[in-house]
Amino acid sequence: MGPGSAAHRFALRRVRGTREESSKMNFDDTPQEAAFRATARQWVDANAPKELHVELSKSSLGRIRLAKQDIVEVGKAWQKKKFEGNWACLHWPKEYGGRGATPIEKVIWQQEEGVYGKLTQPFQIGEGMCGPTVMAFGSEDAKRRYLPKLASGEEIWCQLFSEPSAGSDVAGLRTRAEKKGDNWVVNGQKIWTSGAHYSDYGLLIARTDPNVPKHKGLTMFFLDMKSSGVEVRPIRQANGMQEFNEVYFTDVVIPDSQRLGAVGEGWSVSLTTLMNERMSIGSRLATGVPEMFEFCSNLMLEDGLAIDDPAVRSRLASWAAKSSGLKYTSYRTISALSKGERPGPENSIGKLVSGMMLQDIATYAMDLQGAAGVLTGNDEETVQGQFQQMLLSSPSMRIAGGTDEILRNIIAERVLGLPGDIRVDKDVPYNKIPTKGR
Repeated sequence: MGPGSAAHRFALRRVRGTREESSKMNFDDTPQEAAFRATARQWVDANAPKELHVELSKSSLGRIRLAKQDIVEVGKAWQKKKFEGNWACLHWPKEYGGRGATPIEKVIWQQEEGVYGKLTQPFQIGEGMCGPTVMAFGSEDAKRRYLPKLASGEEIWCQLFSEPSAGSDVAGLRTRAEKKGDNWVVNGQKIWTSGAHYSDYGLLIARTDPNVPKHKGLTMFFLDMKSSGVEVRPIRQANGMQEFNEVYFTDVVIPDSQRLGAVGEGWSVSLTTLMNERMSIGSRLATGVPEMFEFCSNLMLEDGLAIDDPAVRSRLASWAAKSSGLKYTSYRTISALSKGERPGPENSIGKLVSGMMLQDIATYAMDLQGAAGVLTGNDEETVQGQFQQMLLSSPSMRIAGGTDEILRNIIAERVLGLPGDIRVDKDVPYNKIPTKGR
């Protein structure tokens, strides 16, 4: 919702009075932040691949793809340039490839990077989820070996958590890791692994003790995705993309030095990854609000522009309010991070609301298009098929990082303090839980 956009003007008319009435609500940059913003803006203006600006700006929601270039290779080049300019993973400590920037400086950078931030999509899991986990639980040697190469774009990481029978219930996973000497031997399967087909390393959680309750018998590792016995099979999505994968492990050997945290403490380690995952998804997930405002500002209905229709304006006002709520809720996380605290369950709110908005907006946009809503692709004059792609990709957004139902449970129990669900298998040894196919 950039300055001058229809969405910005529409929302500004409704919040200006509130901001002027309250002296406590001042979201302007401090002098130090303004100087940082000016430096970031100057660097982006001098170094960004401007020849891709138009294509990135028009990139369909849920389908970031370049017509003549590979997004991974272009992304690596942009990540390397940012690293050399000290702008990659800038909130990380300097010794691990970052800048040691504050959380608010990270937000300012993301604002100034703008559409070029789409080029870093292959690195978001590594930067936002895997890297922080390695930083929290890895050895000093591991941190100095792997984190700078992740920050520079030289190596890409993925997250190996979900399984065919353990999606929302991650602790119900079946992939086994057995200790043999100084190594672990892994057998099993993971699914819905984003970017596994181009990743160099992966964060893996596996079962190391089936004789204890399911949450207590897990251990976290990281592994080379090119290891013998690792097989990656891409999954074709409804929108034509292949971003997710199945990953099979057959007698894959992982050194014990690549274990993160203590044996049997994998669930505690995974909470760091999951909290960062929901924060990353919730803060970066496109809701479609700015695109929807622009779309309605140009779409002609039978009786005039869509944005002048009271029913349409009511929908837009509701989404503008939710979008604003998401932004200010994310400031809670920024405040917590600025105090050195770990991301909390509040991140589940942003991820839950963003995912639902994505689907609702895409559905309504297609309703407004009428018969044109059945079209897809990049050649449609009306809207380049962006809302069609958005709708096709939206179900995955409501599953990745925790389903809507799981997030509601987290919010109810850990934010609102409501009684927890009854979990009959909580204290039962994993190998005693009735199940099919084990």
